[in-house]
Amino acid sequence: MSIAIVGGGAMGEAVVAGLVRTGSDAIVIEKRAERAAELTERYGVSTSGELGAIGDADTVLVVVKPQDADAVTREIAAHLAPGAVVVSLAAGISAGFLEARLPGGAAVVRVMPNTPALVGEGMAAVSRGAATDDEQLARAVAVLQACGRVVEVPESQQDAVTAVSGSGPAYVFHLAEALIEAGVVQGLPRATARELAVQTLLGAATMLRETGEHPSLLRERVTSPGGTTAAALRVLDERAVRGAYVAAVAAARERSAELGTSS
Repeated sequence: MSIAIVGGGAMGEAVVAGLVRTGSDAIVIEKRAERAAELTERYGVSTSGELGAIGDADTVLVVVKPQDADAVTREIAAHLAPGAVVVSLAAGISAGFLEARLPGGAAVVRVMPNTPALVGEGMAAVSRGAATDDEQLARAVAVLQACGRVVEVPESQQDAVTAVSGSGPAYVFHLAEALIEAGVVQGLPRATARELAVQTLLGAATMLRETGEHPSLLRERVTSPGGTTAAALRVLDERAVRGAYVAAVAAARERSAELGTSS
Protein backbone atom coordinates (compact mmCIF):
# COMPACT_ATOMS: atom_id res chain seq x y z
CA MET A 1 0.00 0.00 0.00
CA SER A 2 1.29 3.44 -0.99
CA ILE A 3 -0.07 6.25 1.18
CA ALA A 4 -0.26 10.01 0.67
CA ILE A 5 -1.53 12.37 3.36
CA VAL A 6 -2.79 15.75 2.20
CA GLY A 7 -2.46 18.10 5.15
CA GLY A 8 0.16 18.10 7.87
CA GLY A 9 -1.83 19.63 10.72
CA ALA A 10 -2.52 17.99 14.08
CA MET A 11 -4.72 15.17 12.73
CA GLY A 12 -2.46 14.61 9.74
CA GLU A 13 0.47 14.31 12.13
CA ALA A 14 -1.50 11.82 14.23
CA VAL A 15 -1.89 9.58 11.19
CA VAL A 16 1.80 9.95 10.33
CA ALA A 17 2.83 9.07 13.89
CA GLY A 18 0.58 6.01 13.87
CA LEU A 19 1.94 4.79 10.55
CA VAL A 20 5.53 5.23 11.73
CA ARG A 21 4.75 3.30 14.93
CA THR A 22 3.43 0.40 12.87
CA GLY A 23 6.34 0.42 10.43
CA SER A 24 4.47 1.94 7.47
CA ASP A 25 5.48 4.93 5.37
CA ALA A 26 3.72 7.81 3.65
CA ILE A 27 4.36 11.01 1.78
CA VAL A 28 2.85 14.14 3.32
CA ILE A 29 1.60 16.97 1.13
CA GLU A 30 2.13 20.13 3.16
CA LYS A 31 2.49 23.57 1.57
CA ARG A 32 4.00 25.21 4.65
CA ALA A 33 7.72 24.54 4.21
CA GLU A 34 8.54 24.99 7.89
CA ARG A 35 5.84 22.53 8.95
CA ALA A 36 6.91 20.02 6.29
CA ALA A 37 10.50 20.18 7.53
CA GLU A 38 9.30 19.64 11.09
CA LEU A 39 7.40 16.47 10.11
CA THR A 40 10.39 15.13 8.19
CA GLU A 41 12.72 15.74 11.12
CA ARG A 42 10.32 14.23 13.65
CA TYR A 43 9.16 11.15 11.70
CA GLY A 44 11.52 10.71 8.77
CA VAL A 45 8.70 10.94 6.23
CA SER A 46 8.94 12.40 2.74
CA THR A 47 7.07 15.63 2.11
CA SER A 48 6.06 17.73 -0.86
CA GLY A 49 4.41 21.08 -1.37
CA GLU A 50 2.66 19.91 -4.54
CA LEU A 51 -0.54 17.86 -4.78
CA GLY A 52 0.85 16.19 -7.88
CA ALA A 53 2.97 14.09 -5.52
CA ILE A 54 -0.10 11.94 -4.76
CA GLY A 55 0.11 10.40 -8.23
CA ASP A 56 1.84 7.20 -7.09
CA ALA A 57 -0.39 6.63 -4.05
CA ASP A 58 -3.20 4.08 -3.96
CA THR A 59 -4.56 5.50 -0.69
CA VAL A 60 -4.93 9.28 -0.37
CA LEU A 61 -5.97 10.80 2.96
CA VAL A 62 -7.46 14.29 2.83
CA VAL A 63 -6.86 15.83 6.24
CA VAL A 64 -7.82 19.47 5.71
CA LYS A 65 -10.29 21.96 7.15
CA PRO A 66 -13.84 21.62 5.78
CA GLN A 67 -13.64 25.02 4.10
CA ASP A 68 -10.60 23.83 2.11
CA ALA A 69 -12.10 20.51 1.03
CA ASP A 70 -13.68 21.81 -2.18
CA ALA A 71 -10.50 23.29 -3.66
CA VAL A 72 -8.27 20.45 -2.48
CA THR A 73 -10.57 17.72 -3.80
CA ARG A 74 -10.85 19.40 -7.20
CA GLU A 75 -7.05 19.65 -7.43
CA ILE A 76 -6.58 16.05 -6.33
CA ALA A 77 -8.85 14.92 -9.17
CA ALA A 78 -6.22 15.80 -11.76
CA HIS A 79 -3.55 13.63 -10.13
CA LEU A 80 -5.42 10.64 -8.72
CA ALA A 81 -4.09 7.24 -9.77
CA PRO A 82 -6.54 4.68 -11.21
CA GLY A 83 -8.00 2.55 -8.42
CA ALA A 84 -6.87 4.91 -5.67
CA VAL A 85 -9.18 5.50 -2.72
CA VAL A 86 -9.69 9.01 -1.32
CA VAL A 87 -10.15 8.95 2.45
CA SER A 88 -11.58 12.20 3.82
CA LEU A 89 -11.15 13.21 7.45
CA ALA A 90 -12.66 16.65 6.80
CA ALA A 91 -15.54 17.17 9.24
CA GLY A 92 -19.02 17.27 7.74
CA ILE A 93 -17.90 16.55 4.17
CA SER A 94 -20.10 13.86 2.64
CA ALA A 95 -19.06 11.08 0.28
CA GLY A 96 -21.30 12.65 -2.36
CA PHE A 97 -19.48 15.97 -1.99
CA LEU A 98 -16.20 14.22 -2.78
CA GLU A 99 -17.60 12.08 -5.59
CA ALA A 100 -18.99 15.16 -7.34
CA ARG A 101 -15.49 16.66 -7.53
CA LEU A 102 -13.50 13.53 -8.43
CA PRO A 103 -13.39 11.49 -11.65
CA GLY A 104 -16.45 9.32 -12.27
CA GLY A 105 -16.37 6.07 -10.32
CA ALA A 106 -13.73 7.30 -7.87
CA ALA A 107 -13.59 5.40 -4.59
CA VAL A 108 -14.11 7.53 -1.49
CA VAL A 109 -14.35 6.86 2.24
CA ARG A 110 -15.75 9.39 4.70
CA VAL A 111 -14.20 9.31 8.18
CA MET A 112 -15.15 10.85 11.52
CA PRO A 113 -12.02 10.65 13.69
CA ASN A 114 -11.41 12.08 17.14
CA THR A 115 -8.51 13.75 18.88
CA PRO A 116 -7.27 10.78 20.99
CA ALA A 117 -5.82 9.61 17.67
CA LEU A 118 -2.99 11.96 18.64
CA VAL A 119 -1.93 9.44 21.30
CA GLY A 120 -2.83 6.30 19.35
CA GLU A 121 -6.20 5.84 21.10
CA GLY A 122 -8.52 7.31 18.50
CA MET A 123 -12.00 6.17 17.52
CA ALA A 124 -12.83 6.50 13.84
CA ALA A 125 -16.08 5.71 12.04
CA VAL A 126 -15.89 5.07 8.29
CA SER A 127 -18.56 5.18 5.58
CA ARG A 128 -17.86 4.00 2.06
CA GLY A 129 -18.89 5.83 -1.10
CA ALA A 130 -21.00 4.35 -3.88
CA ALA A 131 -18.04 3.03 -5.90
CA THR A 132 -15.81 1.87 -3.04
CA ASP A 133 -15.15 -1.87 -2.97
CA ASP A 134 -14.15 -4.02 0.01
CA GLU A 135 -10.43 -3.94 -0.79
CA GLN A 136 -10.38 -0.16 -1.04
CA LEU A 137 -12.28 0.18 2.23
CA ALA A 138 -9.83 -2.24 3.86
CA ARG A 139 -6.95 0.01 2.82
CA ALA A 140 -8.58 2.99 4.51
CA VAL A 141 -9.29 0.98 7.66
CA ALA A 142 -5.71 -0.31 7.83
CA VAL A 143 -4.34 3.24 7.83
CA LEU A 144 -6.77 4.43 10.49
CA GLN A 145 -6.09 1.43 12.73
CA ALA A 146 -2.58 2.79 13.17
CA CYS A 147 -4.21 5.56 15.27
CA GLY A 148 -6.76 3.55 17.25
CA ARG A 149 -10.00 1.68 16.60
CA VAL A 150 -12.28 1.75 13.57
CA VAL A 151 -15.94 0.90 12.95
CA GLU A 152 -17.95 1.02 9.73
CA VAL A 153 -21.32 2.80 9.79
CA PRO A 154 -23.85 3.87 7.16
CA GLU A 155 -23.21 7.47 6.18
CA SER A 156 -26.67 8.37 7.51
CA GLN A 157 -25.30 7.71 11.01
CA GLN A 158 -22.25 9.98 10.73
CA ASP A 159 -23.95 12.93 12.43
CA ALA A 160 -24.73 10.71 15.42
CA VAL A 161 -21.16 9.43 15.41
CA THR A 162 -19.92 13.01 15.42
CA ALA A 163 -22.08 13.74 18.45
CA VAL A 164 -20.93 10.68 20.42
CA SER A 165 -17.26 10.05 19.59
CA GLY A 166 -16.24 13.07 17.52
CA SER A 167 -17.25 15.55 20.22
CA GLY A 168 -17.06 12.94 22.98
CA PRO A 169 -13.52 13.67 24.15
CA ALA A 170 -14.66 17.17 25.12
CA TYR A 171 -17.38 15.67 27.33
CA VAL A 172 -14.77 13.55 29.09
CA PHE A 173 -12.43 16.52 29.50
CA HIS A 174 -15.36 18.50 30.92
CA LEU A 175 -16.02 15.70 33.43
CA ALA A 176 -12.32 15.59 34.32
CA GLU A 177 -12.35 19.34 34.95
CA ALA A 178 -15.35 18.98 37.23
CA LEU A 179 -13.81 16.11 39.23
CA ILE A 180 -10.55 17.99 39.65
CA GLU A 181 -12.29 21.17 40.79
CA ALA A 182 -14.48 19.16 43.17
CA GLY A 183 -11.39 17.56 44.67
CA VAL A 184 -9.77 20.95 45.18
CA VAL A 185 -12.94 22.26 46.85
CA GLN A 186 -12.74 19.29 49.24
CA GLY A 187 -9.17 20.22 50.21
CA LEU A 188 -7.00 18.15 47.87
CA PRO A 189 -3.92 19.70 46.24
CA ARG A 190 -4.68 20.34 42.56
CA ALA A 191 -1.94 17.98 41.35
CA THR A 192 -3.30 15.19 43.53
CA ALA A 193 -6.88 15.84 42.40
CA ARG A 194 -5.75 15.71 38.78
CA GLU A 195 -3.89 12.42 39.26
CA LEU A 196 -6.89 10.88 41.01
CA ALA A 197 -9.38 12.06 38.38
CA VAL A 198 -7.34 11.13 35.30
CA GLN A 199 -6.42 7.66 36.50
CA THR A 200 -9.98 7.00 37.64
CA LEU A 201 -11.36 7.91 34.20
CA LEU A 202 -8.70 5.83 32.46
CA GLY A 203 -9.23 2.86 34.77
CA ALA A 204 -13.01 2.95 34.45
CA ALA A 205 -12.82 3.14 30.65
CA THR A 206 -10.37 0.25 30.59
CA MET A 207 -12.72 -1.84 32.75
CA LEU A 208 -15.57 -1.15 30.34
CA ARG A 209 -13.51 -2.23 27.35
CA GLU A 210 -11.78 -5.21 28.93
CA THR A 211 -14.79 -6.75 30.69
CA GLY A 212 -17.37 -6.04 28.00
CA GLU A 213 -19.96 -5.68 30.75
CA HIS A 214 -22.80 -3.18 30.74
CA PRO A 215 -21.91 0.11 32.46
CA SER A 216 -24.85 -0.25 34.84
CA LEU A 217 -23.49 -3.56 36.18
CA LEU A 218 -20.07 -2.06 36.84
CA ARG A 219 -21.70 0.96 38.48
CA GLU A 220 -23.82 -1.22 40.76
CA ARG A 221 -20.72 -3.08 41.98
CA VAL A 222 -19.22 0.19 43.17
CA THR A 223 -22.45 1.35 44.81
CA SER A 224 -23.02 -0.02 48.31
CA PRO A 225 -26.50 0.61 49.80
CA GLY A 226 -26.41 3.77 51.87
CA GLY A 227 -22.76 4.37 51.01
CA THR A 228 -20.75 7.28 49.64
CA THR A 229 -21.23 6.38 45.98
CA ALA A 230 -24.99 6.04 46.43
CA ALA A 231 -25.07 9.52 47.99
CA ALA A 232 -23.15 10.98 45.06
CA LEU A 233 -25.25 9.23 42.41
CA ARG A 234 -28.44 10.41 44.09
CA VAL A 235 -27.31 14.02 43.62
CA LEU A 236 -26.43 13.37 39.95
CA ASP A 237 -29.88 11.88 39.37
CA GLU A 238 -31.57 14.78 41.16
CA ARG A 239 -29.68 17.18 38.88
CA ALA A 240 -30.72 15.13 35.79
CA VAL A 241 -27.13 14.65 34.63
CA ARG A 242 -28.03 11.63 32.48
CA GLY A 243 -30.73 13.63 30.71
CA ALA A 244 -28.29 16.49 30.19
CA TYR A 245 -25.90 14.14 28.36
CA VAL A 246 -28.71 12.86 26.15
CA ALA A 247 -29.72 16.44 25.31
CA ALA A 248 -26.11 17.46 24.70
CA VAL A 249 -25.54 14.63 22.23
CA ALA A 250 -28.80 15.50 20.46
CA ALA A 251 -27.67 19.13 20.16
CA ALA A 252 -24.31 18.07 18.75
CA ARG A 253 -25.98 15.79 16.21
CA GLU A 254 -28.32 18.57 15.11
CA ARG A 255 -25.42 20.98 14.69
CA SER A 256 -23.44 18.40 12.73
CA ALA A 257 -26.37 17.97 10.35
CA GLU A 258 -26.61 21.76 9.91
CA LEU A 259 -22.91 22.03 9.09
CA GLY A 260 -23.15 19.15 6.62
CA THR A 261 -26.04 20.84 4.82
CA SER A 262 -24.09 24.08 4.48
CA SER A 263 -20.91 22.43 3.13
